[in-house]
Amino acid sequence: MKTRQRIVQAIAAIFLLLVLVFVFAREPKRPSLPRMEIQEKIFERDSLRSAERIKQAADTALIKGILKEDLANRTFDFATCVAAASGKNVIPATSRSSFPKISAAIQSAMSSLLAEMNSPESPLRDLKRINEASRFFEDGLLARLQNIDGISCSIPLTKAGKTQRSGYPDLKLQDQETGDIYYLDPKLMARGSESSSLRTFYFEPKDSTLKITEDASHLVLGIEHDGNQGNWKFLSYRLVDICGLKLNLKAEFQASNKELYPAESILEEIHSE
Repeated sequence: MKTRQRIVQAIAAIFLLLVLVFVFAREPKRPSLPRMEIQEKIFERDSLRSAERIKQAADTALIKGILKEDLANRTFDFATCVAAASGKNVIPATSRSSFPKISAAIQSAMSSLLAEMNSPESPLRDLKRINEASRFFEDGLLARLQNIDGISCSIPLTKAGKTQRSGYPDLKLQDQETGDIYYLDPKLMARGSESSSLRTFYFEPKDSTLKITEDASHLVLGIEHDGNQGNWKFLSYRLVDICGLKLNLKAEFQASNKELYPAESILEEIHSE
C-alpha cells in the first residue's frame, strides 16, 4: 500500500513539475483585446463630444452675455480702459510742470517736419495712399525729438519687453528732469474731417503686446492734409490731450482668408477661361 502511495505521489510531483515548466517556458501569449480597444475608442469619442458640448455651452453663454451688454450704445472712459488693461494711470498733461517743455519740443519738431513733407523732395510724393505716410511722420518725429535737449524719445516697449511699431501708442517721450512720461500718437486727417464719425482711434488691450507700461499723459497729434492724392500738402496740426476721451467698444467675430477658404470646406471652385 505504501509503495502505491509513493508511486502516486511521484506521478503527481512529476505532473506538477511539467506544468510549471510549461507555464514558465512557453512564449507569453499576446492577448487580443479588440473589445477593450473598441471600448477605449468609444470612451475617447464620448469624452471629446462632452468637452465640445461644454465648450459650446460656455461660448453660447459668453455671446449672450455680450449681446445683453448692448456694447454698441455704451461708452467707456479711455483712462478707465487703460487702468483696467495695464494698471497704469492716465495723467492730465496740463497738470504737469514738464508739459510746456514737451509741447515746445513737439512744436519745434513739427515745424521742421512739415517743411520737409511739403517740399518738392518730400518722400511722400510717390505714395498712393495717405495711410502709408503715417510711418514717415512717426520716424520724422522720433528722429527730431531724440535730438532735443532735456527730453528722450523712443518706440515704447511692450509689456513683454519687445519693440513693436504697430498698435497704440507710437512714441514715448520722457522729460529727463522730472521723469514724466508722455505717450504721443501722430494721426493724419483730411481737412475738415474733425467732425467725422468715422473711427480713427483704436486701443486693443492685449496682455503681452500692450505698450502702455508707465503712468503717463497721452497725447494725440492730429496732422491735417488737403486730400490732394499723391501731392499732399500738410496744412496744420493740433495737439490733443486724450485723458478725457470716450471710447466705443465694437464686438465682432473675425476670420482670415486662410480660415475662410480651407480646401476641405470648398464645395465648388470654378475658374474662368
